[in-house]
Amino acid sequence: MPTLPATCTALSACRVNAAGPGAPARDRSRGISLVELVMFIVIVGAAIAGMLPVFIQATAASADPMIRRQALAVAESLMAEVMLMPVTFCDPDDDNAETATSSVGCATTAEALGVEAGENRYGTPQFDNVNDYNGFSMSGIKDITNTAVTGLSNYNVSIAVAAAALGSITAGSGDALLITVTVTGPSSTTVVLDGYRSRHAPNSP
Repeated sequence: MPTLPATCTALSACRVNAAGPGAPARDRSRGISLVELVMFIVIVGAAIAGMLPVFIQATAASADPMIRRQALAVAESLMAEVMLMPVTFCDPDDDNAETATSSVGCATTAEALGVEAGENRYGTPQFDNVNDYNGFSMSGIKDITNTAVTGLSNYNVSIAVAAAALGSITAGSGDALLITVTVTGPSSTTVVLDGYRSRHAPNSP
């Protein structure tokens, strides 16, 4: 058991040589060796290299949700546009559109699936009935004035309208319509939105 020199009054006051008197004291606060440093660098480098593909894939896929949300927003906007249109027995331009209780009562033009001659989405005469949107499509999103919407040139839309059964309404009656809006976009994104429109106010174009 080493003894404290006479000049030391406490263990903290001087260094004790555990190897015995006359032996050089070891320095227990030494740093890491060059070999240990190289091994650390190699291990950390290997770990980063293994995780890098994961980060690259996550970064590449991070845009996909944004594209899908944009496609959904386009589909919802077009669906709202179609749903706001009337479902009447006669074309709204027909003289009897507000009084006819069946297509027989139309003065000139009974409504049918598809657009009437000359009508379009962008100019006069414009679409004025849900039926008019059946078969409509556009490459690049445009508003109703035919102005391209910035940033949406790579999105495409198609709309289908068909008679459908809805609750007690039979498909054969034509009093309920199934509207299907399909939007395609970058990265093979496809969004399909369905909605029903009934003839709840046949005399209100």
